[in-house]
Amino acid sequence: MSYQSAQGRRSVASGRLALAAAAGLLLAAGDAQAISRYMSTTLTCSKVKAILGREGAAILQHRSPRTGVVLYDRYVKSRAFCPSNQTTDRTYVPTSDLKSCPVYRCKEIEFFDLR
Repeated sequence: MSYQSAQGRRSVASGRLALAAAAGLLLAAGDAQAISRYMSTTLTCSKVKAILGREGAAILQHRSPRTGVVLYDRYVKSRAFCPSNQTTDRTYVPTSDLKSCPVYRCKEIEFFDLR
């Protein structure tokens, strides 16, 4: 075997590695974009909870009762769907059957500043 054939094999292997890394990045980017959006006021509270249970996270939208502006946020099933520096915070969204359906959203973990 010649030096060139060994070098060629290394070149092919490094090309495959680069291709696999690029494919991994594309899949990760696709997952980040693949979050469903729902208008919470068109769903019952149990349907909202079922969606979060099934999908883990979703964007829920609703109109502000005071201003009519569409409000939205990302809501989650549990802390497992939050970044590592965040935890869950219970909050409420309006649904077709309840004014205040309890759900969770991610929030920054607060550490006490003892100065």
